[in-house]
Amino acid sequence: MEWRDWELFCEVVEHGGFTAAARVLGHPKSSLSAAVQRLEANLGLRLIERTTRHLRLTDSGETIYRKVRPLFTALHDTHSEALAMSSAVAGTLRIKAPYEFGAHHAGPVACAVMGRYPELSIRIDVEHDIVNPIAENYDIVFAMLEAPLPSAGIVIRRVFTLERGLFAGAALLEKFGEPRTLDDLRKLPLLTGPSDPPWAITAPGGAIEHLAVDRARLTSSNAHVRLQAALAGHGVLRVTASYTRTAVAAGELRRLLPDHACEPLNVHALLPARQFVPAKVRCFLDAMEAHARGDPEAYIRP
Repeated sequence: MEWRDWELFCEVVEHGGFTAAARVLGHPKSSLSAAVQRLEANLGLRLIERTTRHLRLTDSGETIYRKVRPLFTALHDTHSEALAMSSAVAGTLRIKAPYEFGAHHAGPVACAVMGRYPELSIRIDVEHDIVNPIAENYDIVFAMLEAPLPSAGIVIRRVFTLERGLFAGAALLEKFGEPRTLDDLRKLPLLTGPSDPPWAITAPGGAIEHLAVDRARLTSSNAHVRLQAALAGHGVLRVTASYTRTAVAAGELRRLLPDHACEPLNVHALLPARQFVPAKVRCFLDAMEAHARGDPEAYIRP
């Protein structure tokens, strides 16, 4: 009996179709279709009704999925817990992170950790939307907590508090002049993320004011897109200071109102709620915390 065919059938149902399941699993769509066809042939049952637009389970398919899926979930949980009992940092670590954090923090740490542990492979999917790590089969989901979190089945662990600042390109400052006050700043176009609340900015005296963002010149969940717009002079960018370091050093961007403080960006790690945390996950999170402390070599010392 090909138990893998049973599991792939469950994955196709779980993700709502062959295309979505193939994308998540990294398998060819044709191999998933072949697995389901083999299972149907072995059982002598039609499990899925296929159309050009939708996937619909037959009554038999619904019954089998409902009974079999919990068994595979329990098997994977047991496997993960067994691996967590070992101190070996090996296997594949699946991570999801927003672009800005993935490119400038998770990426460099992943390279260092892989250099220390040759049996470890890492997959980093860079997307902005927050997902449940259990539903999407991730070991770690890094989330910038300015949006609602999945409701259950996760453990939340804070990893980073990142300094943010306000930045603008030379072309914008030549056109409007450099702002000296928050009132000056309010006259400039802004570059925002789609879930941005009003920007909280603390003045030197400690008073907190909020800058409305509902009339942004450009809105994008991709920090690199917003950075390119800032470099082109289209608006003021609020972003982590580390993300603009190269452009500031090159004179392409300038930090605005440096005596004012933006609300920091809190990044949390969302983990599946399990009794044991796998060694590969513990290692990576320890590495991230060392990176945050400014001691990036701490986690790769023998």
